Amino acid sequence: MRYGKASPGPRTAIAMALAAAMILLTGCGVVYTSPKVSRAAGTDVDVREIALTPQTVMLANRTPYSPRNLPGEFFSTASARQGQGLGGLPAAPETPEERPGQLELRPPENFQVPPYRIGVGDVVLVATRQAGNSVEQLSGLLAAQTQRQGYVVSDDGAISIPDIGRVEIGGLTLTQAQDRIFEFLLENQVDPAFSLEVTDFNSQRVTVGGAVRQAARVPITLQPLTIGDALTATGGVVVQDEQFASIRIYRDDTLYQIPYEDYLEQPTLRERPLRNGDAVYVDTTYSLDRAYEFYSREVDVISSRRSLRQSMLEERRENFNAREALGAEARDYIYLVGEVRTQGRVPLPYEQQATLADVLYGGGGFPTPTGNASNVYVLRPSQDPAEFGAITAWHLDARNTVNMTLATRMEMRPNDIVFVEEQPITKWNRVVTQALPSLTLFGNTANLSSQ
Repeated sequence: MRYGKASPGPRTAIAMALAAAMILLTGCGVVYTSPKVSRAAGTDVDVREIALTPQTVMLANRTPYSPRNLPGEFFSTASARQGQGLGGLPAAPETPEERPGQLELRPPENFQVPPYRIGVGDVVLVATRQAGNSVEQLSGLLAAQTQRQGYVVSDDGAISIPDIGRVEIGGLTLTQAQDRIFEFLLENQVDPAFSLEVTDFNSQRVTVGGAVRQAARVPITLQPLTIGDALTATGGVVVQDEQFASIRIYRDDTLYQIPYEDYLEQPTLRERPLRNGDAVYVDTTYSLDRAYEFYSREVDVISSRRSLRQSMLEERRENFNAREALGAEARDYIYLVGEVRTQGRVPLPYEQQATLADVLYGGGGFPTPTGNASNVYVLRPSQDPAEFGAITAWHLDARNTVNMTLATRMEMRPNDIVFVEEQPITKWNRVVTQALPSLTLFGNTANLSSQ
């Protein structure tokens, strides 16, 4: 008996049809094509892939970037400090003249004056020591030297140097502030050849009123402010009868008193130092109520202006938040694509750097069943026009969790694209999912033909 070649059965025919359909769909480009990072992204684009290591992370972070600053309203507080813009002093209250008995001498303590500390509202001048050095890289520093334009210490104790950033010097002595700025410039790779001085003293003041030629708020400077200096700054004391005059000093809820005759006879009293917030009142009557009323009015003025300032700050902050919600405020963004939980645009934070770890895990990370931990990329276009848009693909292999420490050090830059590639099995699953309807059609056709 001769056996001829057996004809293919139904199952074999279906399998052959499925295979043929897969080949056909693949050849026609119909099957799913997954995104990936390629060295040849296009005819005019060069892609340079660099593996992230402790050394290359430092190289990536050298790309210059200064985070955007929040408006000054978010650093300001409704401070009750004495300073410019608080208006004139309250008028001395009217009281009938009274003849006192013997005035008691209760002078304030004589203390060792500490070094002056820079405070909110002070104006500091950062000037280069000579022209032509690398400090010229700082936009505005040479201008500050030639035009005498300094930097105002904001309510958070910082000054903002253009193109460099903010450095906190509030609460520091002049020497400490110089050291802080020196370190700050070194950290930003700028030659720190500069000098520092305080040009306007606005943070520490003493109020002087009563029987003086001109009531005023006298600033405390690098030199200690004494009672005699404060009275001289107002034009001097104006009294008709020295026997009934006294100098009263209100400090920390305590009222001190120096009879004017004692003040003139004892030079050491004139040399007593004053502190920030002291109120000095020259009185011509023995009544303490008059002095207390003067201090009370001064406190009321400061409190009312603090309340007004707080309202203004809140309104400005609300306006900023509304503008930001409407997209009217400029922001820096990075873009999250590929196998991540949510693809989208992520704003870079104000006032600080964001890292690759912040971006990846700020939204819960990437799904490991579909995301390929070995291929996490940060795509960064070159800022050099001569490179014609070349792109650097910083490659993180996160299969070893230890390498995630690199992600915590890799700083983001505006317009970076963070891309997580998909798992190989994910690609195959999506190919089959997309091709299955067409394969089923081919299978049904083959099955009908075999019947």
